[in-house]
Amino acid sequence: MSNKYRKVAYYPGCALEGGASSYNRSTKEVGKKLGLELVELENWNCCGAMEVKNADPKLQTFLSARNLKIAEDMGFDTVMSPCNGCYHNLKKAEYDLAHDEASRETVKKLAHRAKTEPYQAGKVETIHALDWIRDAIGTDELRKQVRNSLKGLKVANYYGCMYTRPRHIFPEKDQGGANSDSTYRPHFMDDLLAAAGAENVEYPLKTACCGGAHTLSDSDTSTRLVLNLLTTAEACGAEVIATECPTCHQGLEMHQARAEKVFGKKTKVKMLYFTQLLGMALGLSARQVGVHENLSDSRSLLKEKGLG
Repeated sequence: MSNKYRKVAYYPGCALEGGASSYNRSTKEVGKKLGLELVELENWNCCGAMEVKNADPKLQTFLSARNLKIAEDMGFDTVMSPCNGCYHNLKKAEYDLAHDEASRETVKKLAHRAKTEPYQAGKVETIHALDWIRDAIGTDELRKQVRNSLKGLKVANYYGCMYTRPRHIFPEKDQGGANSDSTYRPHFMDDLLAAAGAENVEYPLKTACCGGAHTLSDSDTSTRLVLNLLTTAEACGAEVIATECPTCHQGLEMHQARAEKVFGKKTKVKMLYFTQLLGMALGLSARQVGVHENLSDSRSLLKEKGLG
């Protein structure tokens, strides 16, 4: 366990304020249950997502850097983001500011125009929700706090591609050993859900792309990519795909429905955020962690497993 992460700045990002509200809700509820404190960034802005990055990557660097500066000004040296896209963009901004003079100049100029001080690399560490819970609590302590074990629930852990790529912006990963996650075979979500009693199935596509970036421009490609993820999870014996990215989660849900409607391919596996599963294991109700807000209706399965 690490006291460093017991109170951190919280950057929810746009998705968790919108369509992924159940991820936001369950993350906060799990934090409370575990005695962890999240302090939301004041007047935060969009991290730049994919849209701004595609138009001007250095503008995206500034937008993410502004959030890091807010955390610094609030007295925090750690900011936690549950969204893979936000996590990725904040980490990339940190890397770019540390290694690219042009990025530093752009951030400096835009900060001057905004009448703010520019963020200097190395002041704030960005962590994911997986790092936050695993490092602040630890799997042994989490196991002790389980009130309603996930025993008997077969789970495929799906991390998506932005949690691990590009690998050079995640220097803390791939250090080896149980305390470092891996960009090749990530395991932090597996570790947490195993501690909560779940049966993790061997899932070879845990970092495969869900096609989220192509949903609007090429829906059929996205649907086929998602269908591959869903059918593989079922072939591996999974009843649930655990997610830790709002874009991936919503894409899996929407394209599961579209695959049946457009391609006549029906799958039964359910999607749940890992924080929803942890929350129920810790004794929170399905409603408290926002299961009713998910498009993927897992309530019958959860009741069958004694988790409803």
